[in-house]
Amino acid sequence: MSQATIKVRADGPYKVTGDFVLTDHEGNIIETGDDIVLCRCGHSDTKPFCDRSHKEIGFRG
Repeated sequence: MSQATIKVRADGPYKVTGDFVLTDHEGNIIETGDDIVLCRCGHSDTKPFCDRSHKEIGFRG
């Protein structure tokens, strides 16, 4: 079992790799793949996942 790693990408999303469980505000498990990217700019239409909106709005981390 590999430890979860969260990498902050410059001016972009959080990349999560390793073993993790993602849950919603009610504790329900959100099915994911092995690696995910999570929105950091707040503009994604697919929250909590990144949809690359940060590029369109010129997000700066």
